[in-house]
Amino acid sequence: MNCKHFGSCGSCGLYDMAYEEQLKQKETYVSELLAPFYTQKLEVFASSTSAYRARAEFRIWHEDDRCDYAMGKMPIEGKREKGSICIEECPKVINPIEKRMWKLLDKINASAEVLKKKLFAVEFLATTTDECLITMLYHRRLDDVWSAEAKSLESELNCKIMGRSRKQKVILSEEYVTEKLNIDEKMFTYLQYESGFTQPNPEVNVKMIEWAIAQAKKVGYGDFLESYCGLGNFTIPLSHYFDKVLATEISKRSIHAALENCELNKVTNITFARLASEEMTEALNGVREFTRLKNIDLKSYHFSTVLVDPPRAGLDEGTIELISNLENIIYISCNPQTLARDLEVLTKTHSVVEAAMYDQFPHTSHVESGVFLQRI
Repeated sequence: MNCKHFGSCGSCGLYDMAYEEQLKQKETYVSELLAPFYTQKLEVFASSTSAYRARAEFRIWHEDDRCDYAMGKMPIEGKREKGSICIEECPKVINPIEKRMWKLLDKINASAEVLKKKLFAVEFLATTTDECLITMLYHRRLDDVWSAEAKSLESELNCKIMGRSRKQKVILSEEYVTEKLNIDEKMFTYLQYESGFTQPNPEVNVKMIEWAIAQAKKVGYGDFLESYCGLGNFTIPLSHYFDKVLATEISKRSIHAALENCELNKVTNITFARLASEEMTEALNGVREFTRLKNIDLKSYHFSTVLVDPPRAGLDEGTIELISNLENIIYISCNPQTLARDLEVLTKTHSVVEAAMYDQFPHTSHVESGVFLQRI
């Protein structure tokens, strides 16, 4: 990716090496962490090196009578630099963002008393189907004048626009975009909400899901348990390979989106429950009863496989103990270090039979990985 801001913008830390070198460095890093548990070669899933990011947030920098998009400065010798750098391009965002963000900035600068006034950030959420939701964040209360001008801009940019300020959310049309992804030769539809979590790299996201499906196909029986299910990103495609599915998630918004996505994809064998990972463990172990589960017969499930996709902190001890009792574990990780830590316990009962690395974030040191474990 060629970008005039490489080396000064803090968004891309690996600006001074070729992409193939970045990928090899990440592969070596993950392989070394997993070496005590898996000695075969990792399956590596690369990304496009530009136009790969479908979610992006930019600060708004005001100077004189103009505002610009800005990002944090590149750290120097590992120390975070104060201040921001104004940017004139961002080749990492996908085309539905790229073709709208600069026209939006021109309109903002032309509207000093309405769109520009006390604007401090802009967030973009886009899809491969050319939908784009733009959220404009303000340090002032938004009024009808702002809504009227933003509504006109929606039509002009062929997008959806929202406004946010302290304790205020203005939805002009819809607060979501509709993504369609071809996964394992099937088309899946996802509503992705402005405040919900979505995978930022659609291309690599599909590869991650297809890798998980490949592991599910090896099982071919029983019920499926998922923790941290989000909007159903993995849940819905994997549901086709199991009898019944129980998926848990703590976020109300994500559960709402997951239920809608089930309906859109005509999937009927998934039950979603709003539970934290620790609560899921307590419920399945019979330690505690939850009103949220009053219509769910937990004893009717015979889980053969579990998928976990935890935050960077990894799994809690209770969840590790719970999933250690299941035959098959698919573990997707956004932090290879905590994955390696958790594998120290999980490999007492299971062996790692497949491992993969996914480069969702080119030009950064961040890397995601996955392992498939089967009971010894």
